[in-house]
Amino acid sequence: MIAKREPIDNVRDELVHTEYWYAIYTRPRAEKQVAERLQEKGIHAYLPLQKKLRIWSDRKKWVETPLFSSYVFVKISRKFYDEVLKTHGVVKYITFEGKAATIPQQQIDNLKIVVDSNAEVETSWERYKKGEKVRVNGGALKGLEGELISDGGRKKVLVRIDSLEQNLTVEVPLGLIEKAQGTRREA
Repeated sequence: MIAKREPIDNVRDELVHTEYWYAIYTRPRAEKQVAERLQEKGIHAYLPLQKKLRIWSDRKKWVETPLFSSYVFVKISRKFYDEVLKTHGVVKYITFEGKAATIPQQQIDNLKIVVDSNAEVETSWERYKKGEKVRVNGGALKGLEGELISDGGRKKVLVRIDSLEQNLTVEVPLGLIEKAQGTRREA
């Protein structure tokens, strides 16, 4: 009697077809073109943009700029891994210990909440001490989870994108913040 290999093949197929979020590094100022090229290939690409007022000597104009310079997020399965790298303008995947770092869905969801809210957002490379985990319970940022930090008496929520080692900081009225499950509030 020959043993069936079906379960192993099913697990292998599942690993190949399961989609994960990754961050890719692009050539400078190529983020929009890379995202467009990836989408043309049928690859799910996400480029968080923010509106900024640009001022020239003769005019002012609102322009959409990438929230993170030279980064685009892709949600792909293993079979599209090399196809992303072949895309013009893509430099590399962001890696951790030699492997492309996956980004949890919750961090992408938090990023989308912040971007869609049109709130004024600051990005930083600064590492903060771990603070209390909080959730925004109302307003345009409802559902956003992050750490509570204090900045000059103003309450802000810090959202960490671990794989990029970057932070988003958004000012939120204290009345709209509640503790996330499993934490204590000491504010």
